[in-house]
Amino acid sequence: MSKIGEGPRRRGVEARLERRNARFQQWEALLTNRNTRHRLGEFLVQGVRPINEAIAHHWRIRALLHAGNLRSQWARDLVRGQVADEVIRLSPELLHELAGKDEDTTELIAVVAIPPDDLTRIRVRPNGVLVVLDRPISPGNVGSLLRSADALGIDGVIVAGRAADLYDPKTVRGSRGSLFAVPAVRAETPTAVLEWLRTIDAMTLVGTSEDAVTDIWNHDFTGPTAVVVGNETSGMSSFWAHNCDVVLRIPMVGSASSLNATVAASITLYEITRQRA
Repeated sequence: MSKIGEGPRRRGVEARLERRNARFQQWEALLTNRNTRHRLGEFLVQGVRPINEAIAHHWRIRALLHAGNLRSQWARDLVRGQVADEVIRLSPELLHELAGKDEDTTELIAVVAIPPDDLTRIRVRPNGVLVVLDRPISPGNVGSLLRSADALGIDGVIVAGRAADLYDPKTVRGSRGSLFAVPAVRAETPTAVLEWLRTIDAMTLVGTSEDAVTDIWNHDFTGPTAVVVGNETSGMSSFWAHNCDVVLRIPMVGSASSLNATVAASITLYEITRQRA
């Protein structure tokens, strides 16, 4: 089966890298520089579950980085297997620099290829559910939303407009591997997203707002639905507020005036699942 971001294979003997060089500096830049991530078309992944999910969902693993002395059978099996284009042994000091706060526990770091931002990667079922993130600010919130989308069987997530990066380390960590399970695509403009959504038969665009008058449990979610999640600071943009077919509210009984955008989206997605159960 082909892999996301498939390209020429370079499998061979294990390479070694003992000191900082240009390639190591590129990997280092992947941690902090989104322009570098997208120019090189790759990002770093660490942790057993995220790496396993990337492999299970056929993402292209460009390299596995390790420092020898692999403690777990899991790490030894991956290094000896055929899951990556290449395996590179770094000095412990260099691996620790890439691992950051997890330097004491990290055995492997995967360099993973970024797939194309193509909306057709999302396969929408006849009564499918999508999430549109409107200019999200926090990569951690994007990661958490991907976990909710994965847990509730959502068909795909679209990040519309200039926003937090899907491949930021905080997004990857926050998703706990769900980034690899749920098709997630970035789109430069909301217009392109809306045009694509309108090609899906019977798709209803649903937004949430504290100013809406209809409660989420009074809306019929059994048909194809795209849930628009507003920006954490300013809510939905005027573009989405104007183009949503319906805007709903989540009733609240306490003194809080609003919910975190990711929490509101997760509640809405759960209500969709509840109605369809």
